[in-house]
Amino acid sequence: MLEGPALIAVVAVFSLAIGSFLNVLIHRLPKMMEADWRAQCAELQGGEVAVAGSRYNLLVPHSHCPQCKAPLRVIENIPIASWIALRGRCAHCSARISSRYPIVEALTALLSALVAWKFGLTWQTALALVFTWTLIALTFIDADTTLLPDDLTLPLLWLGLLANVFGVFVPLKEAVLGAAAGYLVLWSIYWLFKLATGKEGMGFGDFKLLAALGAWMGWKALLPIVLLSSLVGAIVGIALIVLARRGREIPIPFGPYLAAAGMIVMLTGDRLTRWLVPL
Repeated sequence: MLEGPALIAVVAVFSLAIGSFLNVLIHRLPKMMEADWRAQCAELQGGEVAVAGSRYNLLVPHSHCPQCKAPLRVIENIPIASWIALRGRCAHCSARISSRYPIVEALTALLSALVAWKFGLTWQTALALVFTWTLIALTFIDADTTLLPDDLTLPLLWLGLLANVFGVFVPLKEAVLGAAAGYLVLWSIYWLFKLATGKEGMGFGDFKLLAALGAWMGWKALLPIVLLSSLVGAIVGIALIVLARRGREIPIPFGPYLAAAGMIVMLTGDRLTRWLVPL
């Protein structure tokens, strides 16, 4: 039976392949959403919906170089190792391959290994891995597009509630309250800010993501998650404005900070929550 270091190693290696798939998801899901929106708009306006010449989803077309469109061989799809062997360039046209690909793969393996180390060979590990992988995808999609797709946030929310029907992480009552409170907290902040300034301070996807985190870890986890994400978000935002001279009018996605805070609380267990919420 796998346990200890063996379990951690197996999970880490398997998660490298998951990280490779997450790269595809991060790149393609926003494009799929945009195509769907365009089709819906055309339909509502009574126009003809353009039919794409070829299918485009998470499975097709197969992985290829975005520059020269050459399909990638199996050996060129090995997580991290192929990027290093190719020195970050396409084998066909020598175009640069973003370092983001191996970073996502390495991050997925690292966080997955930490989950296996914390929970061991249990159902908690299996569920927490899905939780982790979804947060990684949401983090990079939001960083790229300022979008948190319902296709990811809502299944994450429902899976958290279903897991806690059996009390896997917290009692069901705490999970339901966490989901409701998570949504209402940011929803209230959104409207207070909008009434005070006339501007929108965040997107509805942030409400759903915090609701999902509350569904997984209960209402008591919301305070440390909000505090951590707000603190880090404020520091990064100020740094971008001061050091990178980023305009204040340019939106800064909040989803990555919520996801990072949720991951920290998941891995630290009840210690951080008990310290901030003694009751």
